Amino acid sequence: MKNVDQQEISKFEKMAKSWWDPNGDFKPIHLLNPLRLAYVNEKSGGLFGKKVLDVGCGGGILSESMAKLGATVTGIDMTTEPLAIAKQHSEQNGLTIDYQQTTIEDFLTEQTACNAEKFDVITCMEMLEHVPDPLSIIQSCQALLKPDGVLFFSTINRTLKAYALVIIGAEYVLKMLPKGTHEFEKFIKPAELLNWCDQAQLSCTEMVGYHFNPLTEKFWLNKDVSCNYIAMLKHTS
Repeated sequence: MKNVDQQEISKFEKMAKSWWDPNGDFKPIHLLNPLRLAYVNEKSGGLFGKKVLDVGCGGGILSESMAKLGATVTGIDMTTEPLAIAKQHSEQNGLTIDYQQTTIEDFLTEQTACNAEKFDVITCMEMLEHVPDPLSIIQSCQALLKPDGVLFFSTINRTLKAYALVIIGAEYVLKMLPKGTHEFEKFIKPAELLNWCDQAQLSCTEMVGYHFNPLTEKFWLNKDVSCNYIAMLKHTS
């Protein structure tokens, strides 16, 4: 059985046409992307010339921004319409990105079979809270990462604060996201993520939270991981 929730896939298929609209359903991602791109670029020692895998790439917002910094990017996702939009948008912008409709588990099998080179950088942003088995994703990413590579996961903490800000605030009050985009019980506590990473032979070198001011529409990073957070990981030495 594939590690895919068809209800989650359907959510993003329905929103696909607005993927590249900076004021559409994915406005929060457009606002967040410069911050997370800068973080990944800095912590990976610069993306230029790196081989990068973007897991759960959707319509390609992060994939494109990494390619523009000189990375060789592969983006994988299980949606159909968002991937089609990602391919079209990258072609219109003269970018060469290898988009594939596949799960990370199947992608790993294919890469292993052809003895393909592993990745310098792997990103998996806002995806773990949308799959049935997050540990399987983490283990597959670890297997695809070079010995000196860097892996990034971002997700949402399962706290009342996150429920208030992400579901009530963003979906119902500010209407920045369609209602039903997130399910609270699927949010992931940092301790749970760290436990899975430990099982996958990964060590967390840094974990930071990112926060949003609806008045200025600006995101920023700090040590508070009580809501949205991003973890940087490397192979356990």
